[in-house]
Formats: sequence, C-alpha cells, structure tokens
Amino acid sequence: MKFKFTKMHGLGNDFVVIDGIRQSVSLNAKQLSHLADRHLGVGCDQILLIETAEGDADFRYRIFNADGGEVEQCGNGARCFVRYVHDRGMTTKNEIRVETLSGIIIPTLEPNGEVTVNMGVPRFEPREIPFVAEKRALTYPLDIDGKLLEISTVSMGNPHAVQLVPDIDRAPVLTEGALIERHSRFPQRVNAGYMQVVDRHHIRLRVYERGARETLACGTGACAAVVAGIQRGLLESSVKVSFRNGNLFIRWEGENEPVFMTGPAVTVFDGEIDL
Repeated sequence: MKFKFTKMHGLGNDFVVIDGIRQSVSLNAKQLSHLADRHLGVGCDQILLIETAEGDADFRYRIFNADGGEVEQCGNGARCFVRYVHDRGMTTKNEIRVETLSGIIIPTLEPNGEVTVNMGVPRFEPREIPFVAEKRALTYPLDIDGKLLEISTVSMGNPHAVQLVPDIDRAPVLTEGALIERHSRFPQRVNAGYMQVVDRHHIRLRVYERGARETLACGTGACAAVVAGIQRGLLESSVKVSFRNGNLFIRWEGENEPVFMTGPAVTVFDGEIDL
C-alpha cells in the first residue's frame, strides 16, 4: 500500500499524519508499528489518521500509538491535526469540531499560529479512568515492587497517573514508568506523569506514555498534571508546563469545567511510503 503522509510535532512529541479522506488508507497494527519504527519506518510517537466525521463534527481523527494500538485522545496530536487541515485547505474555519474515540474536542487556530484545544471536562471517578479503587480520593497509594507511591488519577479522555517529584531530571521515568503503565490496577494501562512544581503558575513535567514509552511532550499529560496540582492546592488556574523543548499553557477553572491547552504545532516534512 502506497500513501502520502506528513511528519509533524508538538514540542518534540512527533506524529505521522495521514489524510484518509483524499486517499484510501487501511493499516493493521503491524503496519502501524512498522510506520512508527524509527529505524525501519518513518518514526513517530503516534500516527494520526484523518477521516470524514460520522456525526455533525467537521472531521474525525483516530490516534494510534507506536505499538500499533488505538487510543482515545492526544493533546499534542490535536494541535497538529488542526494545523494540518487548515494548512492543507481542508477547512477555512479557525475553530473546528473533531470526533475522537473519547468524544468531541474543539481546537482553535490562534492568530499567532499556536493552537488552543478545549480538551473537555476531566473525570475522576475510578470506574471512568479506569482505575481499581473502592471510591474516589484525592490521591491513592500505588505499590510498585514494594515501594508505595502517592498518585493522583485523572482521565482526560485517556488515563493518567500523576505523582509529585522534587526533580524530574532525577525521576525514574524509564524504569518505574513502565511498571506504572502496566500496573494491574489500571485495566487499560495508564500514562505515568512525573510533575515538579516550580511555583503556583509553573511546573516541569515528564510523561511515560502508554504504548509509546517516554515522549518529549504530552498534551493530555500536561492537562492531567495541572488538574491534579490544582486539586491538591498546589497550583493556580493558569499554569505553564515546561517540557524539554518548550512550553504548553493550561487553564482550568475547577470541577465540572473543561481544560484548555495552548501550544505550538510544527510541520517537519511531507513524504510518501509504500508498506
């Protein structure tokens, strides 16, 4: 199968974006994994497939991790998505409605070229994350090989476990993150976030993403971390989230309110591949 693609990134969290509207594309998990392979394929954290909306939205998009598994949501991907459809003349709207596996998101292209995404209302009930716990709590103990961690759990359309660390540069993201991702209390696995609070308007963050290992940035992870920090009384409603290659800006006004994320989306190159 031969098809065209575009390589994009949001703060280094990189994507292969495929237009499934103007060309016919059908890929299985093995092909998706090959496409994401940084040695044998194009290389990316996630693959984004643009499709025609099934309902009254402007578009539908599907998200596949580097292991070929389909997931519900991706914040950095959402920003790249709106830049792609706008730059390719697929829409003239600055604000669009997009169907995802977890529901409708509403990204907006800002005058400065950055993108703001209404990421929806965060969910905290254990069954909605999903997370095995008797009832909702502010934090939970999580046993990792006999070591008890204190985590906050949040769903931003996908599951997140967030913990506070004094220094993210020394956090055991690659080793411990893999164990958290596949912990038995997370039936659908989880994204493991490591948050360092700089001040009440600024955090540093690293995320071990489900099905993709550690990525250079994670949009839903930034939303989840800020929400967790606000709920714990550590952060204000507007927060800068610093990753290795830049910043996202997250705003959340509290319970039952949507989370807004603003940040860049960059096109790297266009290509064609025959799988």
